Amino acid sequence: MISMPYDIAKLPISALLRSISDAGSALTRLDERIARSPVGEGFVERSHFADACASLWIDGELVHLEDLVLHDATKDIRTPTHELTIARDVLKTRRRIAAQTPGWALSPDGLRSLRGQTSSAAAMIASDGAAASVEDEPIADGLAGGGEGENGDVDDTRLDDEFAAIDAVLARSEAAIEKAKRPGPAGPRERDPLIYDLDWDEDERLEEWRGVLRKMQDLPAVLQAVVALDAWNNLSVLQHAPWLGRLLAASLLGHAGISTGAHLAAVNLGLKTIPVDRRRHRDRETRLLAVLGGITAAAELGLKEHDRLLLARTMMERKLVGKRVSSKLAGLIELVMSRPLVSAGMIAKELAITPRAALRVVEELGLREMTGRGRFRAWGIL
Repeated sequence: MISMPYDIAKLPISALLRSISDAGSALTRLDERIARSPVGEGFVERSHFADACASLWIDGELVHLEDLVLHDATKDIRTPTHELTIARDVLKTRRRIAAQTPGWALSPDGLRSLRGQTSSAAAMIASDGAAASVEDEPIADGLAGGGEGENGDVDDTRLDDEFAAIDAVLARSEAAIEKAKRPGPAGPRERDPLIYDLDWDEDERLEEWRGVLRKMQDLPAVLQAVVALDAWNNLSVLQHAPWLGRLLAASLLGHAGISTGAHLAAVNLGLKTIPVDRRRHRDRETRLLAVLGGITAAAELGLKEHDRLLLARTMMERKLVGKRVSSKLAGLIELVMSRPLVSAGMIAKELAITPRAALRVVEELGLREMTGRGRFRAWGIL
């Protein structure tokens, strides 16, 4: 049970008006600039990475931007950590929210999907698919290996075992499909009590949070977002995904009409600039002002980053003068603009060239080496 509901009856609106106006104006300027910018797509993709790392920083974890970029491109140079896996989840969720319509993330279906809720039948199909892939590998190996005795005759016993395994996989798949076709909601999956607090009713907390959203429909968009985030933190809706509330607050800014949908506000990146004692202050007015300051900071940082990317692109495009049409420099420029940094493997894969050719084209473009290493190097723009 939730000990205390979130009360919006006594919001200090008069004390927040100036900050609300500043945050809304800064976000609108950034959104309009990105919507008409030649580096808009690259800026949005870069903001996903930066905001994901900032989200982990806010929660007290450190994830290097370089590691996240390489992990996302499946070019890891070391074993991914638990924190890096969470950052990857934040990155994927940001991309998913940005790719949908503005109101999708706050809809019942969107919230259910973002929470990772699936029916038990769907979960069974997924587990059966994983089991099938594991079992299919030795089966395929046995069939491909010939499975023959010394005289070239097929070992009937071995074939019977293999066909029996295939039949078992098919039977489980058919059972899962039939269960998925049955009407009625599927029951929730059992949770491990060592990982989850079984008395923590996420559904009830989420419904309480959605009730707060419904009560704020007539308030300014920016105020809705900051109060929604404060309510999410106060109600502790999800046990293991506090970062989702910050992304939902960013989605609310677009849904409420503060932006044209050109980008998803990097709320985490802005909150990173606010001292933790203000973000987690016991006084609600102080917390709300801190979040508003973070949103304003995110917009201002975004404007500076956009201008930096635009200047860098202009400088790099000058090196295309006199180059052949088949030159890979143009493709490399687009790749560098869309990622905070790139490795030789990423360049080779994207441009369909060899790693050695990737090194040559990097040198030709004059990118800056960002890691300071002799091996597993990565490059980016100044």
